[in-house]
Amino acid sequence: MKEIVFVTHNKGKAKSAEKFFKNLKISTYEYELDEPRSDDIKLIATAKVKEAYEVVKKPCMAMDADFYIDALNGFPKAFVNFALDTIGIDGILKLMEDKEDRRCCFRQCLAYYDGNEIRYFYGENKGTLAKEKRGYDNEDKWSDLWYIFIPKNCTKTLSEMTNEELELRRDIDESINALEEFAKWYIEKENLKIKKKTIR
Repeated sequence: MKEIVFVTHNKGKAKSAEKFFKNLKISTYEYELDEPRSDDIKLIATAKVKEAYEVVKKPCMAMDADFYIDALNGFPKAFVNFALDTIGIDGILKLMEDKEDRRCCFRQCLAYYDGNEIRYFYGENKGTLAKEKRGYDNEDKWSDLWYIFIPKNCTKTLSEMTNEELELRRDIDESINALEEFAKWYIEKENLKIKKKTIR
């Protein structure tokens, strides 16, 4: 099985990947990839994975995510880091002060590139916004939005959950994780290769 490199500077995303890639030959390469100015996460993930391949010269993957708040017409979408660096969590909560509709979701696009073809895998995690920051810092957190995001069918923010609760909530909140979708596809693809070789 070929080694796959996950190129990211986000330690929380790298930590999350470890959970899904236990059966894969994968390594993480810490590198801050350029992001085109766009609200299209597929376009951003494409640009990232092409740059990543130029850096590591191996089959690799890169991921981009956005955050969609229904009551704010989708804001901040793919401009999550810009929003957090400017108005921050407190600013987002301020914008939501008089909003009854607190629905929101994380959306992910993972791009895998082997030097010939790019494949895409998508994830979505629906939930609601808390009315104040709740929880604590942990090594799995890959965004400060964890302090205010309550997954569907849950009552705690992601930052309030223990590691055990974070694992269990995947069966509760009906979320789809792009990393997990990729892992399933890749294992199935490699198993198919092995079967074909065996038949020959």
